Amino acid sequence: MPTRRAKIPATKYPVERFTLDNGLRVVLTPDRSAPVIGVAVVYDVGIRSEPEGRTGFAHLFEHLMFQGSENLEKLAHFRHVQGAGGTFNGSTHLDYTDYFETLPSNALERALFLEADRMRGPRLTEENLRNQVDVVKEEIRVNVLNRPYGGFPWLTLPPVMFDTFPNAHDGYGSFDDLESATVADAADFFRRYYASGNAVLAVSGDIDVVEATALIERHFGDVPARPAPERPDFAEPDLTTERRKSYTDKLAPLPAVAGAWRVPDPVTDFAGYLPYVVLAEVLTDGDASRLVERLVQRDRTVTSLGGYLGFMGDPFDVRDPTALLLQAHLPPGGDVDKVLRTIDEELDRLATDGLTEGELARTQARMATHLLRDTDAVLGRALRMAVLEQQRGEPGLLNELPRLVGEVTEEQIQAAAATVRPQRRASIEVIAGGAR
Repeated sequence: MPTRRAKIPATKYPVERFTLDNGLRVVLTPDRSAPVIGVAVVYDVGIRSEPEGRTGFAHLFEHLMFQGSENLEKLAHFRHVQGAGGTFNGSTHLDYTDYFETLPSNALERALFLEADRMRGPRLTEENLRNQVDVVKEEIRVNVLNRPYGGFPWLTLPPVMFDTFPNAHDGYGSFDDLESATVADAADFFRRYYASGNAVLAVSGDIDVVEATALIERHFGDVPARPAPERPDFAEPDLTTERRKSYTDKLAPLPAVAGAWRVPDPVTDFAGYLPYVVLAEVLTDGDASRLVERLVQRDRTVTSLGGYLGFMGDPFDVRDPTALLLQAHLPPGGDVDKVLRTIDEELDRLATDGLTEGELARTQARMATHLLRDTDAVLGRALRMAVLEQQRGEPGLLNELPRLVGEVTEEQIQAAAATVRPQRRASIEVIAGGAR
């Protein structure tokens, strides 16, 4: 008998789309319920796009975009946003880089001016470059080199699973590559990837569409037109034999392991991809989930467990190739082989016997709650719609995601589980070097 699925309604955030003459795509989603706006600019360039010999460059360039722009001195962006009572940041992903602000709605024009000014040109000076290289190196020391499990598994697993430089290299970058970066490299990166035709602007919250459109045209309309570069094909064949590596982490107090399996293309085969997103949650989300109940509570072979889609945990804003990941920390002397065998057993059991009554509905309800919460804030809405526009040309898909998650069937979950086989797995084991 099939298990009951969750019935989840779609949201109804309005979506207005248009494109400026210079190629900049714009998404507006008004919501007059609170006097707050979210502004996001997403550029179609990320870690996969950086050239060989320049590992970490996409992230380094994100830092440079905050070091002054055509009409603004260094730190002016910070001062103008915070002076209006707002917050701001940026982040680098595998397939895009984003810049964003949350502000009172009366500061809309200020935010648009700031983003348009650095779209025209950041201040790429030798002083700014050297300073930010040092900042990024310190970030690597803090987040990777001097932290237990630093880079596990988002930096350590891709080179096991993938063979090509775009997919396998260290997105944080090597110190040698960062130190050898030049202002000319930065200028070329800006010309190539930070084109108006390679960007999406999204504004959500307390806006009047007519007024916001006029302001956007005023501030972005004269940004020089440059088309989007041709995006390379980053495809790689699936694994047919298991790949496995290990390394010693001198700071890690406990052993750990992560495994990854390729999944369908998130953009061109979204219907085939969605069941894997739900499967990851069925396996690991909450104390009642399959693998937590078995490995943590019953067998006690792991102390913690997580599962997600995408190496940076971004199931709805990543392109192919990507993967389903499972990661676990083990108790002292834990048996990694036994953990991987147990995961295989549970996947086999799920593929063969299906789900228990209420298991799928419970998981889907929790997932929908997270999706709705993430886009309840105006900035979360702007960021998600900007990426959906950029990668799919469908910002309104944000409204449909909770419902689509709720429509995944038990049979689709079983079929997905049946493909998650040991011969298709890449895994990385952390040997605890910091244990007493």
